[in-house]
Amino acid sequence: MNEDTKVNISWLPQDHIDASSPENISAADSSLIPVLEPDLIVNPWDIVLCTSGTLISCENAIVVLIIFHNPSLRAPMFLLIGSLALADLLAGVGLIINFIFAYLLQSEAAKLVTVGLIAASFCASVCSLLAITVDRYLSLYYALTYNSERTVTFTYVMLIFLWGASTCVGLLPIMGWNCLKDESTCSVIRPLTKNNAAALSVSFLLMFALMLQLYIQICKIVMRHAHQIALQHHFLATSHYVTTRKGVSTLAIILGTFAACWMPFTLYSLIADYTYPSIYTYATLLPATYNSVINPVIYAFRNQEIQKALWLICCGCIPPSVSQRARSPSDV
Repeated sequence: MNEDTKVNISWLPQDHIDASSPENISAADSSLIPVLEPDLIVNPWDIVLCTSGTLISCENAIVVLIIFHNPSLRAPMFLLIGSLALADLLAGVGLIINFIFAYLLQSEAAKLVTVGLIAASFCASVCSLLAITVDRYLSLYYALTYNSERTVTFTYVMLIFLWGASTCVGLLPIMGWNCLKDESTCSVIRPLTKNNAAALSVSFLLMFALMLQLYIQICKIVMRHAHQIALQHHFLATSHYVTTRKGVSTLAIILGTFAACWMPFTLYSLIADYTYPSIYTYATLLPATYNSVINPVIYAFRNQEIQKALWLICCGCIPPSVSQRARSPSDV
């Protein structure tokens, strides 16, 4: 392979280039074209991200189709789960398109559109997770009035707001808020500027803090409900403890998974910029994409109604273990 060949691996930052080498002077002049080793045609990290995007797309497409084709799944909870699945689906498609554009269509316009799509999709995904948390809190705190028209209206308002805000985030690079003309302002994800990445990271930390507070309140409500049910049915204290522990464990898994996936990349985006080695960006971004793989398992496939719809699609029947399972206070 000709050593002068330049390969545009993606929108991730390029590693430092030895400017003293004549072969690398022309590459250093282009802030958007990283240089690979002479014997490396495709970056393995890009292959991993594309594979992750394919898995995300397939998994969440199933959830979107199930909710879209089942009129019975129109409650606020399912609308929010559908929003989450749609956001993750678009994120997966964005990762696939990024891989294709990086190696087949190398242009600044394609790069801006791809980064905008990925940023908007992941923003919508995180906002949908927050909306689901708010919905779960309201369903427990206002249990008697939750199934009302006001709840449906509030859900639509949340959806409009979160998708509107996410769309604005995605349009920022396209409308000029990028670092194409000034490389010194680039963040770890080109062409997002350092300020844009920092603002998104701070917003994520604020949303995570709000989700943590809401889940603490949900945990208190679940424990109180479990205690009341135990007293009404004269359950033993051990049964009450097991039910409460299951609910707390479920909430811990949900919040812990979210934090483990997104926190590394969020903190790294705050402290790093384009001068850092790209391998660090890949290593922190990949777990964030895994959150979109895990979301359908946590929020969709655990739901009894979605399980029924999935069984009907797959085998045309509903197993008794699914149709007769009762909902307990630990199912949050």
